[in-house]
Amino acid sequence: MSIETIAVVGGGTMGNGIAHVAAQAGKTVCLIDLSDEVLEKAVATIGKNLDRQVKKGLIDQPQRDETLARIETANDLEAGAAEADLVVEAVPEVPSLKYSIFEILDRVTGPNTILTSNTSSISITEIAARTARPDKVIGMHFMNPVPVMKLIEVIRGLATSDETTKVTVALSEELGKIPVEVNDFPGFVSNRVLMPMINEAVFALMEGVAEPNAIDTVMKLGMNHPMGPLALADLIGLDTCLNILEVLHRELGDDRYRPCPLLRKYVAAEWLGRKSGRGFYEYD
Repeated sequence: MSIETIAVVGGGTMGNGIAHVAAQAGKTVCLIDLSDEVLEKAVATIGKNLDRQVKKGLIDQPQRDETLARIETANDLEAGAAEADLVVEAVPEVPSLKYSIFEILDRVTGPNTILTSNTSSISITEIAARTARPDKVIGMHFMNPVPVMKLIEVIRGLATSDETTKVTVALSEELGKIPVEVNDFPGFVSNRVLMPMINEAVFALMEGVAEPNAIDTVMKLGMNHPMGPLALADLIGLDTCLNILEVLHRELGDDRYRPCPLLRKYVAAEWLGRKSGRGFYEYD
């Protein structure tokens, strides 16, 4: 099965990044969101990121313009996804929201359409159970920022077919990514390992062990990490980090995944990181 038309549900940071790389790989893309403002901002962001690629000599101006021309937008899920060969859901990490979207997608897309989720922690098997095609449901967990990061975690649910996995792996490679197959388990590999580190860094801050820049500098210079855990949390979004930790804590029942109270406090204050202008650091 060849994937030529892709619908991306959710115009936020991950959604616009996925639309960007899919269009740049020659796919016809429909980016779907309920908000016109979000869609306008998403297309503007894609344009700016493509401009950066032109300046770096990674693409030329005609390629930039052709990529943008392959992206259309829609407010209606049915209209935007109906003709897609594959759908990528990239909405916030809220189980009930994802379940409802997959129920709709199952009704409005063709029977052969593959339905994928960019979830970073929620069970693909549980998502697939909301559809009549669990064999065609799979996880495609892109990394942020999508146009830069090479990894895609490909997550098979309990009923995901070999053919769906084969097509998804092939598509990932077409997008210029490196797919890694993992099993359907809370947090998969990436967040199962990453989130406890971020959470522990927040505990270190809360307990007065060191200031944010000191914590991040220790991890960058001492552990050779390209970015410190608190700066990375700001990039991911503190609300997303909290949602993932809550899933890990609930599903695994282990207190090592208990979200730090300071993380909860920052999210309650809407200090969500880069996207809100303030998290563990302040941003213009």
